[in-house]
Amino acid sequence: MRTTLQILALLLFAAALCLPLSLPRAVEGQGATEALTTDMDAKTDDLFNGFGAVGTPVDDCVAEPVPPTARGNGRFEDNKFIFSERENIEDGLGPTYNDVGCVECHQSVDVGAFSQSMEFRAGHITGGSFVDAPGGQLIHVRGTDSDVVEHISTAETVKAFRITLSTLGDGYIECLSNTALQNNVAAQPAAQRGVLTAVPVVEAGNQLRIGRFGWKAQHASLLSFAGDAYLNEMGITNKFDGFNGRSSDDPNAGTTENPASTAEGVLNVTFPSPFDPVADPEDDGGDVLAFADFMAATRAPGRQNPIPAAATRGDSLFTSVGCAVCHTRNFITAPAGTLINGGAFAVPAALGNKIIHPFSDFALHNIGTGDGIVQNAGQSTANQLRTPPLWGIRARNRLMHEGLNVTIFDAIQLHAGQATTARNNFNSLTAAQRNDLIAFVLSL
Repeated sequence: MRTTLQILALLLFAAALCLPLSLPRAVEGQGATEALTTDMDAKTDDLFNGFGAVGTPVDDCVAEPVPPTARGNGRFEDNKFIFSERENIEDGLGPTYNDVGCVECHQSVDVGAFSQSMEFRAGHITGGSFVDAPGGQLIHVRGTDSDVVEHISTAETVKAFRITLSTLGDGYIECLSNTALQNNVAAQPAAQRGVLTAVPVVEAGNQLRIGRFGWKAQHASLLSFAGDAYLNEMGITNKFDGFNGRSSDDPNAGTTENPASTAEGVLNVTFPSPFDPVADPEDDGGDVLAFADFMAATRAPGRQNPIPAAATRGDSLFTSVGCAVCHTRNFITAPAGTLINGGAFAVPAALGNKIIHPFSDFALHNIGTGDGIVQNAGQSTANQLRTPPLWGIRARNRLMHEGLNVTIFDAIQLHAGQATTARNNFNSLTAAQRNDLIAFVLSL
């Protein structure tokens, strides 16, 4: 008996030694907390998530807003004011552009959110491959001179509109690690598995990181995204615009305007052309930093409150029919202090270890609605699009990438390709169940 007890004691001691090895180790997100959310009501002052200082609302009759000089060292209210400013020719607007300010395309229901604005891209097929229209695939809708307003010819047979996406909560998305995105996609069924793309981070010498912003997941950092938008949507050159693959430390960064694709051919409109009176770069980087930090400091879109009973019933249906395979409910951001964006940015405490519910996997999929446009992920992605996050979708009534659908039901019916099974499962539900699932989506 004594020998038996001694052996048992040894076995228990050995088990105690091994137990810590068998338990789950600390992983990204251990002790994570829910990200702050906005109620999606413009009458409520609840956009700030705690990244940086909040500051006070700007009265430019008293003092001009002060842009940041590095990520995180500015004030939210200054950045919000700069994000909301309208540009003019003296600021470098154009010569070709889509709108006069960030807020013009990101406003509903609050600064930084959706809009009905669309951009237009075009090209053609040569040898089975997509080729940009002469002068570039982005065809601007406006110009500062009628002689440079852009047009395409009948040779451009691939044409696509894309509606504006919300930027609210994008700071949390920026702080998702590559590993979190990779593990999520790896867990998807093979037939529905998304494609993650590696894209250059302009501020990190074009080091690659997994893309997550834009309809083609063409950007991985908010600074790269903001610099791109300043040039391509407003025509304002800056050192973060990444023109022709340049990085921010390239001496020629921010020195070239987009060429104008006119009815008479492609024109170079870069200063000192008669169409561009402002020397390049037109922004020294301060505005782009303000744009990036404003987006980073916004809260994530929150759920409808109170949540309708129909939405509660539809919650489990969303998962059971297969919608949640691509529209991933939950992610946890990287821990505070983690270096991301090629080492150019450290995850701040306000954004680190936060649980978010974007309802997107940020991966490219072919669901039968692709626009045929190729950006920076190769010809195989022509008919793939990034899964759009569904958080905040109740605040918009123009759906899918072209914004041509106005009901969730119709949008679901367009799902094919990798989403065929989910669509068919939805259609197999009773009418009441379908209505409940739609109510759930419209509660996001």
